[in-house]
Amino acid sequence: MQRGREIHLISRPVGAPAKENFAIVDVEVPEPVAGQLVVRNTFMSVDPYMRGRMNDQASYVAPFALGHVLDGGAVGVVEATRDARFPVGTAVLHSLGWRTHAVGPAQAFRSIDVVGVSPSVFLGVLGMPGFTAYVGLFTIGDLKAGETVFISSAAGAVGTIAGQLAHVHGACVIGSTRSAESAAVLREKLHFDDTIVVEPGHITDQLRAAAPRGIDLYFDNVGGEQLEAALEVLKDFGRVAACGMISGYNDPVPGPSNLAKIVQKRLRLQGFIVSDHMDRNAAFIHEIAPHVAAGKILGLETFVDGLENAPEAFASLFTPGAHIGKLIVRL
Repeated sequence: MQRGREIHLISRPVGAPAKENFAIVDVEVPEPVAGQLVVRNTFMSVDPYMRGRMNDQASYVAPFALGHVLDGGAVGVVEATRDARFPVGTAVLHSLGWRTHAVGPAQAFRSIDVVGVSPSVFLGVLGMPGFTAYVGLFTIGDLKAGETVFISSAAGAVGTIAGQLAHVHGACVIGSTRSAESAAVLREKLHFDDTIVVEPGHITDQLRAAAPRGIDLYFDNVGGEQLEAALEVLKDFGRVAACGMISGYNDPVPGPSNLAKIVQKRLRLQGFIVSDHMDRNAAFIHEIAPHVAAGKILGLETFVDGLENAPEAFASLFTPGAHIGKLIVRL
C-alpha cells in the first residue's frame, strides 16, 4: 500500500505558532472505494485565517482537532479513482491540504483547467485570495471608479490582488506594507498610486499625507492601529470592508480609540467571510481571468518547498516583510 505524510496539530499555540506545535506523521494511503478519489497534492496553501482555527474556540469554522491532520486549500492530480467524472491525471482543487495525498469523496474535489498556467494560481489570483479581494471591494465595499481605497497589508495574498482589481476599475489605490522593497513592487509592478511603509505611532499622519482629501473605502486586513488611522481619514459616509485583523491573531491588540468616528462620519463597517458569497464566484472568474491572461493583473507567488516546511512557512505569515503575494508550499 502507498504511504504518505501529513502535518498534525499536536498542541495549541500560545502567541505565535512554533514548530513544536506540529508533527509530521507517516500514514498509509488507502485505495479508493466507490465514489472516492486519491489525489497526490502538488501545491498547498497556508493562510492567516488558519491561526484562529488553532485555538479551541467557536468561530465561523470549526477549530483544528489536536492529534489530527490540518486541512486547507490545495491542488493536485488524481492518482486513483472510483468516479468516472475524474479520470486518472485530472487536475483538481480541494480543501484537503497539509498532506501529500488526499483521499475523499468526489464531491470534495473540483476539476480545474491548468492548460497554460501553473495549478498554483488556483490557490492565489484565481482562488480564494483573489475572490476575497473581489468580494471585499465590490460586494461589501461598493467601490466605484474615481474613489480612493486604502488597503492594509497590501503586499499579502489578498492585498496584492485587491489593489490591482481596484486599479483596473479606475480607483485611486493606496497600500500599506512593512518594507520599502515591497512598497516599490506595489507601485512599480502592481499599479498602486501610493504606498505607506508603516511606522507604528505615525500611521494616521502617513495616511493623511497619502490621501489629503480622505479615503472612500478601507479594505482592512490588519485591524489595530491601521483601522484607527482609517477611521480618522475616511470621508463622511465612507465604508470599511473588514476582511481580517492579522495584528491580533497571535496576541490581542487594543481596539481603536476613535470608534466615535463611526457615528460622527456616518460610516459603514462590515465584516465578511468569503464563503458566504459563493454565488459571486462565477462572476469573479468571468471578470478576472481575462485580466490575468492579458497580464493586467499579476498573481505574485512565493514558494516554500516540502511538506515538512509547511509549519515554518505558516509561521512566516506573521513576520512583517517575509514574503510578497501568495505564500504556497510546493510538494
